[in-house]
Amino acid sequence: AAAFYAGTYLGRHKLHPAISPGKTIEGAIGGIAANLVAAFVFKSIFLPELPNMLVLIFAPLAGIAGQLGDLFESEMKRTSNIKDSGNILPGHGGILDRIDALVFAAPLAYFFKVYIF
Repeated sequence: AAAFYAGTYLGRHKLHPAISPGKTIEGAIGGIAANLVAAFVFKSIFLPELPNMLVLIFAPLAGIAGQLGDLFESEMKRTSNIKDSGNILPGHGGILDRIDALVFAAPLAYFFKVYIF
């Protein structure tokens, strides 16, 4: 949501118009910034023992992974010439549009949980 609003109000430079013409660099940066803020709020409430440096590294990486997942899914749909990835959630681009960021960010979170923290 933060990426959408940052891109809508501040977006001037297209992120990758061939894959997703509506996404902007400013929106991507706004999404990562909001992700970082949300991660620190979540950490302070639920995981106060978690080192700040770990959050500072993990949150932007997870945000970037999520955006890559979204771009990857958009490219798959564009290559296949389909508008929606399914009809379970009409008007939302399909169920894959709801979880595309998670598909890329979840393995990163698992890696951090198992090997870093």
